[in-house]
Amino acid sequence: MSEVGSAGTELVSVDFEISGHVQGVCFRMYTEEQGLQLGLVGWVRNTYHGTVEGQVQGPANKVDEMKVWLSKKGSPSSRITKASFTDQRAIDKLELSGFKTRF
Repeated sequence: MSEVGSAGTELVSVDFEISGHVQGVCFRMYTEEQGLQLGLVGWVRNTYHGTVEGQVQGPANKVDEMKVWLSKKGSPSSRITKASFTDQRAIDKLELSGFKTRF
């Protein structure tokens, strides 16, 4: 039986990669804060090719809000040129806990 959020939404997981001026502008810190504010779990890290990548899990409607934030807003000093979301899938239960920066 699937775990269901308070609004009756299913839980989903999605991977993301954000391109643009996203390193050295506190993007990871703001991503963690936004994820926690939305009640999501996940992780975020810088990549060697200048992007930020991660994974987000939680109720589908909150994950959708996070996708919009990652695509359009980000940290105050960031300039997002591309946001890619892959491997979005329904999950029975959260596979992660908390929201962490990985190194």
